[in-house]
Amino acid sequence: MNDGKVQLSFTLPVPAGDEGVEAAKQLIKKMGMENPQVVFFRELTPGFTFFNCYGSLTHTVDYTSIYVPKVESNVMDMHQTDEFIKENVGRKLIVVGASTGTDAHTVGIDAIMNMKGYAGHYGLERYDMFEAYNLGSQVPNEEFIAKAIELKADALLVSQTVTQKDVHIKNLVELVELMEAEGLRDKMILACGGPRISHELAKELGYDAGFGMNSYADDVASFIAQEFVKRKNNQ
Repeated sequence: MNDGKVQLSFTLPVPAGDEGVEAAKQLIKKMGMENPQVVFFRELTPGFTFFNCYGSLTHTVDYTSIYVPKVESNVMDMHQTDEFIKENVGRKLIVVGASTGTDAHTVGIDAIMNMKGYAGHYGLERYDMFEAYNLGSQVPNEEFIAKAIELKADALLVSQTVTQKDVHIKNLVELVELMEAEGLRDKMILACGGPRISHELAKELGYDAGFGMNSYADDVASFIAQEFVKRKNNQ
């Protein structure tokens, strides 16, 4: 309808009542919206009230001027990637992945690495031309690097889900610094992923690629294969 109407909900530390409703409306106006409407509110506990509201957004953006850095690779399916590696590399590529640091979540790295994959996208373990090692969660960066050296990895995948107090930033940077200290950074493809990871952020932190929401094994596998061949041809 192009009317800029937005629905939003929030909780304020105020009692339920007319004053609380007015506080919610004023807050919506300060967000840059006009005609604020509170369509529902309920006191959750004494002194805290939940509000469901509408407002009309007054701001606009120029969509045509937006540029978002993205991973530069042609996404191929599993069979196409296997054929690409067979023709251009001639051997399996070794990939080591983990949720590193204190991160105990494995749903992301499992979706990329495990054979069954996620949402119909098979993981790297199912590919004929990848030798995939999923180290699981809470893997210290030092142990991660040691395993990569032992397995002679071509690529490392790091999954980060926990982001409180930017703990993921510190951990991702630490891994890059350790690899640089060992003289390994340019010898292995390094990628990271997670719900709050973008390609732009990954590049800023010293990674070759970053994969965020709606990324699948196809995306990661295609990038690794094409990046490996590109580096091979540039040697």
